[in-house]
Amino acid sequence: MGKKKKAYEHALEDLQIELVGLTRWLRRTGKRMVVIFEGRDAAGKGGTIKAITDKLDTRAARVVAMGKPSSEEEGQWYFQRYVPHLPSAGELVLFDRSWYNRAVVEPAMGFCTQAQYDAFMKACPAFEKLLTDDGIILLKYWLAVDQAEQEERFAERAADPLKRWKLSPVDLKGRTKYEEMGDLRDAMIQHTHTDDAPWFVADFNDQKTGRLNLIRHMLDEIPDKLCPEEEVDLPKLKGKPQKERVTAKAVKVPKVY
Repeated sequence: MGKKKKAYEHALEDLQIELVGLTRWLRRTGKRMVVIFEGRDAAGKGGTIKAITDKLDTRAARVVAMGKPSSEEEGQWYFQRYVPHLPSAGELVLFDRSWYNRAVVEPAMGFCTQAQYDAFMKACPAFEKLLTDDGIILLKYWLAVDQAEQEERFAERAADPLKRWKLSPVDLKGRTKYEEMGDLRDAMIQHTHTDDAPWFVADFNDQKTGRLNLIRHMLDEIPDKLCPEEEVDLPKLKGKPQKERVTAKAVKVPKVY
């Protein structure tokens, strides 16, 4: 293992310990937290979310990655399909893309009308203020990546059968709209960056460094999260450890490896 990779893994482990403490604090205080991850295709949203949740209790942290809206959802108030995914008391919810699809992806791809876009830009700050006024901690991140670096990641995905599934038709179409999406991103931030819900931009041209910086920032945004962990003393077992012998009828999994 190279020194750089080892340093990254050590730094990430330290951050993950703090993340466990964050979820412990959320549970004990009943606070609710939403973190939004937006950015271009291949920016590193999925990898960052995986690094955050990797060591967390799945009952304390939840990832929301929504697909194309159904015909029923298309007839709803735009924010309606997102509201059921908001956190309950003590819960952390991470949005891998969010309601901000309507600010960048949808207008760039022609998936919404100008009227729908304009209505979203007007309503979004008010919607988010309702969330924060109700006590939800809301953090919004844009993962920034240069086009040359994005193209390298696309090429890597195209060549790797384990990553090829990540390339959707929308991703491929978006390659030709780098500048247009940048203009839409700037308009989005201009209209929805508020005191209640500011935008934070993280440099993700180096994904590992970007992950560490974003997680560090995310943790630092909750200054009063200190919640000491109680040590656990395991009592000694009585007698010898027993082997597990399943006597009921069941089909055994073959030992292939």
